[in-house]
Amino acid sequence: MTATKICALDELEVNQAVKVEIDGVAIALVRDAAGDVFAIGDTCTHGDISLSEGFVEGQTLECWAHGSMFSLTTGKPLSLPAYDPVPVYNVELIDGFIFVDPSVTVAV
Repeated sequence: MTATKICALDELEVNQAVKVEIDGVAIALVRDAAGDVFAIGDTCTHGDISLSEGFVEGQTLECWAHGSMFSLTTGKPLSLPAYDPVPVYNVELIDGFIFVDPSVTVAV
């Protein structure tokens, strides 16, 4: 599989998460306050909730339902009740556009 063009970088709001789906894979796309873009699995490992509906705080995405915070860089939960990580996908910025390949996860 090749990387899929998602949107222009300027279309992604700072400190917001957006749900995108690529080939059936739900992904939370996040641009943090520093301007870095991350792509992590969109489903909370604790409660089958969409993480993109949660809150971006620094380099974490918090599940709105139960408060588990996931690292945007490692996918690991940083607070309970979740204890399993979500996948982290490789993000490429090419000519001002965001590309994500859901078949390529970042090893941490």
